[in-house]
Amino acid sequence: MRILEGLPQVTRLFIMVQREVGERFAAPPGGREYGAVSVRIAYFASARVVGKVSPEVFHPRPRVESALVEIVRRTEPAVDPEVASYAAICTLLRAGFGTRRKMLRRSLAGLVDEEGFAAAGVVSSDRAESLDIAAWGKLARWSKAAGSSPAPN
Repeated sequence: MRILEGLPQVTRLFIMVQREVGERFAAPPGGREYGAVSVRIAYFASARVVGKVSPEVFHPRPRVESALVEIVRRTEPAVDPEVASYAAICTLLRAGFGTRRKMLRRSLAGLVDEEGFAAAGVVSSDRAESLDIAAWGKLARWSKAAGSSPAPN
């Protein structure tokens, strides 16, 4: 994340990580592996697991499989910073995924009200793992994390 957040000149990465971590990096919405890090990566880039590395190729042999993940930076963030800031999105992600499996109306209480959910087109009974980066951006636009709510269009 530090590379994606702080080094915009890096446009493509190949990283080897524990398989479960790689699957989280590249997870689509709705899956068990999908989490805040999946959304944060999707803000900046697309990620995909391009290969698995067997424990047998290492010495000493670890107890886990590894994965090779390709991360390709988008030319522009997935959410226009004029619509919602990355910081506001991260605030919502911490709250939303901090209480996994809860409905968004509960996990985002105090950050997004019913009018904000309606304006963003997000159902407040959904769960954090069901929203893609675009939906998180829309929610952030209408959240208290964004400062003041923008005027409706």
